[in-house]
Amino acid sequence: MGLDSHVNTFGVQCRQKYGERLKKLTIDAKFTCPNRDGTLGRGGCTFCNVESFSHEHGTLDSIAEQLAKGRERSKGKSSKFIAYFQAYTSTYDEYQVLKLKYDEAIQDSDIVGLCVGTRPDCVPQAVIDLLASYQQKGIEVWLELGLQTANPDTLKRINRGHGFDEYRDTVIRARRAGIKVCTHLILGLPGETHSDYLATHKAVIDCGVDGLKLHPLHIVEGSTLAKAWRADRLELLTLEQYAYSVSELIRYTPKDIVFHRVTAYAKKPMLLAPDWCAFRWEGLVAIVNDLEAHGGQGHYLGTLSY
Repeated sequence: MGLDSHVNTFGVQCRQKYGERLKKLTIDAKFTCPNRDGTLGRGGCTFCNVESFSHEHGTLDSIAEQLAKGRERSKGKSSKFIAYFQAYTSTYDEYQVLKLKYDEAIQDSDIVGLCVGTRPDCVPQAVIDLLASYQQKGIEVWLELGLQTANPDTLKRINRGHGFDEYRDTVIRARRAGIKVCTHLILGLPGETHSDYLATHKAVIDCGVDGLKLHPLHIVEGSTLAKAWRADRLELLTLEQYAYSVSELIRYTPKDIVFHRVTAYAKKPMLLAPDWCAFRWEGLVAIVNDLEAHGGQGHYLGTLSY
């Protein structure tokens, strides 16, 4: 049995609504980040190098050209797609610039969804209203918020430049407008333990959220944490530790919340550590094995408290 047997996955949701899985086509729309351009800071978050997760980073192609190449890579796998603004802070620009870019991304009939990744402190009400207008036209809209952790000390340590209050405010405003929110969380951040993951998970669930993305801290070339790793100042999660913690969070998650991702990987030589993050399936298999042995999504609800 696979993950879908134990978890309410995004793939399951898509099949129920569209009759097939939707492929996310990643877009680099040349956005930057207030944590890089000097508005809040420079250098970005300590774990970040966008090249490690974005196929299109650094491309000179237009949005339409990127989508066309993404379709070609996905030929035969899907007939409907989500335009995914993934790189950096994809709400960090003037309203008219954002509208032009979003409009270009959804102009073709096979693009049925719009996914916008951003920071919690970069979502003004005008952007929420813009996203709501696409949803009112029948587009599947997801606002992806990179929170990573609710621990204020960790947020400072990783140079996020915002706190949990900004996250809570944005979630409330987005969901009030009918926009679905998916929250990114990283397990294994410096100084954190399993109890921190549980506390962050509870804080996010209590705010109200529609989807979750979980992934392990992995050290990539070009990030600030790469220097700490080379100096042997970081203790990274083993595969077994990660699988256990993710599975526990899943068991505490209400069944109506959609998991967009439960692990992640990066390719060498961009990936420095841990080695198990170089393999797409190792983390997933370990998580599925734990869920099969100890229960799936929502298993603890009504029986155990955090």
